[in-house]
Amino acid sequence: MAKATKKQALGRGLSALLKDPENDIQSASDKNADKVVGNIVELDLGTIEVNPFQPRSNFNDTALKELATSIKELGVIQPITVRKLDFNKYQLVSGERRFRASKLVGLETIPAYIRIANDQESLEMALVENIQRQDLDPIEIALSYQRLIDEIKLTQERLSDRVGKKRSTITNYLRLLRLDPIIQTGIRDGFTSMGHGRALVNIEKKEDQIALYERIISENLSVRETEKAVKIYHEGGDGKKTTTAKATNVPDFAKIGTEALTDRLSIKVGVQASPKGKGKITIPFHSEEEFNRIKKLIIGD
Repeated sequence: MAKATKKQALGRGLSALLKDPENDIQSASDKNADKVVGNIVELDLGTIEVNPFQPRSNFNDTALKELATSIKELGVIQPITVRKLDFNKYQLVSGERRFRASKLVGLETIPAYIRIANDQESLEMALVENIQRQDLDPIEIALSYQRLIDEIKLTQERLSDRVGKKRSTITNYLRLLRLDPIIQTGIRDGFTSMGHGRALVNIEKKEDQIALYERIISENLSVRETEKAVKIYHEGGDGKKTTTAKATNVPDFAKIGTEALTDRLSIKVGVQASPKGKGKITIPFHSEEEFNRIKKLIIGD
């Protein structure tokens, strides 16, 4: 606990400076700005608001609780980044998981780097910071790239330089957004990989994309097998029929059961089944609340 105390003691003097109305820093040229901007300052959690530009949409509850336990024992090891909005008022740029976990364990302050940025700069910083993370799914990354192009007006070449990725890599992510939303959700939920998505995007018709996607799920096709199926599809009429026929090669009882479960639970249910009747049912959920909703529908209170 000594380490945590030492961490939380960082920036106390700078924190007091920021709470002095006579030292209200609004720009990098203001008096004492050099003492604050770019330095670690201990900020009250109550003075920080979440970032509306946050590109992350999923926060795993279990992982968040594990992080909270770590913070309770060791403190916040890596400071968050905020931008100054007004006197003693800040907005998150990056580090929302650390921010949420700190609140979860009842901390009153958190170490933070202070930036002075406008809305556009804040959006760009938040997007780029999150793209660098390892735990974003491919669709989240693709959406972040698209927002940088649409809202920051970056070309793919400039975006490549900004995020340190090859232009071809960025293009491959952006192409995933051409997939049917059902398939995008499947990638986010881990039913299929980005490799499967890159193969499926070569099929223009959404209904045919979904037909092959359902075959990937039911037959557990590898990326290479999916690429081969797409090649057969593009060989012409027979290829298309072959793909569609195989995509529907699922026992009738499983098809009917899948539709009924999906309607009942209001969520896309995955079913794998062989003609002999063996198989498994996969029910995805994105939060503890959703899990409890599904559990209640299945087994009651």
